[in-house]
Order: sequence, then structure tokens, then C-alpha cells
Amino acid sequence: MAESNMQTIAKELPVETGVERKDRRKLSEMLTQIVASTHVLYGKVRGVHWNVVGPSFYSLHKMTEEQYEDLHAANDDMAERIRAIGFNAPTGLSTMIKNSIITDETELLGTNEMIKELVEDHEKMAKLLREGVNEADSVDDPTTADMLTARIGVHEEAAWMLRATLA
Repeated sequence: MAESNMQTIAKELPVETGVERKDRRKLSEMLTQIVASTHVLYGKVRGVHWNVVGPSFYSLHKMTEEQYEDLHAANDDMAERIRAIGFNAPTGLSTMIKNSIITDETELLGTNEMIKELVEDHEKMAKLLREGVNEADSVDDPTTADMLTARIGVHEEAAWMLRATLA
């Protein structure tokens, strides 16, 4: 079968998992916001990783490396979840920035200011993920709810660890 025919057939096959299409669409919109926000946060964490200076350099450099690697892997899983529930994952930087609750960094800040901003961003992500869990629970999608619940703890821990470096 030609690849173009396979794509057409795949698009025509309905997703029948027990969650109504309208509910999956709403959930995919929430997941799109989460993926976009995670993507922008990933970029900001990379920027801190590359530009951090000062007495905490080594620990912050290592911590941010762990964070951006985790963000990358988690975002792949969440984008694939959007596909699994029958919708397209977001693509392109402008789409990510447009759909993100995390603001893009446009200038280089001092180390403490960068860390403070990351703390706030991780806290914003935890709040957004809670909204996503509520959305998933409201349409009886425990797979998405579980995935997002696990991410809440990751962002809360990241905020705590970054906050502790400023103390």
C-alpha cells in the first residue's frame, strides 16, 4: 500500500476509546498548552544552563541539565499523548510561544534573576498541570491524568531546589 494511502486510511479510522471526540478535543487543547509551555520552559532552562555564573555555577549547571533533559523527555510523551487521543501535536516555535503560559526570555538576566524566573515558571507549570489533571478526570481519562499528576511533582521539586539555591 502506498504511503499516501496509508495516511488517508489512518486519518479516516475513528478513535474509539470510551472518551467522546468533543472531550478528547478539549483535552488535546489543554495538552497543547502544556506541551507549548513545557517547550518554552525547556528553552529557558537551557539558556540558564549555558549562561549561569558565580559560586553556584557547577551545581546550577548540573541541576539545569537534569531539568532540561527531563523536560525534553516528558514533552515527547505528552505530545504523543495528544496523538494517541486523535489530534495533532503542536509544531513550530511560534505555535509554542503563542500557546505557552511561560513567557519567552528575550534578554540575558543575572544568575539570581534567571533562577527566580525559573522558580516562578515551574510553579506556573504545576498549576497548569493541576488544571490538566482536572480536565482529564472530568472526561474519565486516567492515563492522561496520571501522566500529568506525575509531572506536578517534578515541577514542584524543581522549584524547591532552585529556590533553595537562592537562600
